This record gives sequence, structure tokens and C-alpha cells, in this order.
Amino acid sequence: MKTHPAEILLYYNPQSVRARKVLALARGIAANVKEVEYHKTPLTATMWYQLLAMLNLRPKDLLNKSKSYYQENIKGRDFDAEGWLHILMKNPDLIKAPIAVRGSKAILCNNPNDILQLQ
Repeated sequence: MKTHPAEILLYYNPQSVRARKVLALARGIAANVKEVEYHKTPLTATMWYQLLAMLNLRPKDLLNKSKSYYQENIKGRDFDAEGWLHILMKNPDLIKAPIAVRGSKAILCNNPNDILQLQ
């Protein structure tokens, strides 16, 4: 899941204000930004595992626990890694922040300025 050093791969939800800010900053630091809207282009389990390894995170670490779907259907339940990944893949609205990849480094952009770590 490496990218060219001059390119940023951005997994995001374009409906999110934070994601649009991350995109604007990404365009300022990279010659090429490849946008992947995870609602339109779902990632495979293998791609998610690669991305999670780059982020050094677990699937449940990407979930926005304040969303009503999470509160009503997931809160208080425990799953193995595969179960959490299934939830992540079936509910991309629960992904809490854009994910940016440049070269072999990936960042979960909880704050728009986090993208600047990829400069």
C-alpha cells in the first residue's frame, strides 16, 4: 500500500468538513493527491489490514464511538480483530477521521494539521 513519495493517497468522506480541510492541506504539500472516497470505493480486508499495520492501530481504533449507530449497536460488545474489521468495512460512516498515506507512512488525521506530518 505504498505510494510514490510525491503523492498522497487520502481515504476520506467528502461530506466531512474536517476531511475537506485535510484535502486542502494535502494539495498544498503534495504534487499529486489521489482521493479515495471510502463510501464509493470500499477497501478490501487485505487493504484494511495493510493500512492498519501502517497506522499501527486496531480496527476499533478508527471508529467514532460517539455516532448513534455505534452507541445503539456496538457499544459494550466485544469482537475479535476480524469482527471489528467487518464492522469497519460495513459501516464506513463510523470511520472517525481521514486517513492519509505518503510513501510508507500513514496518518489518521484527527486534526486537519495532522496531514502536515507527511511533508
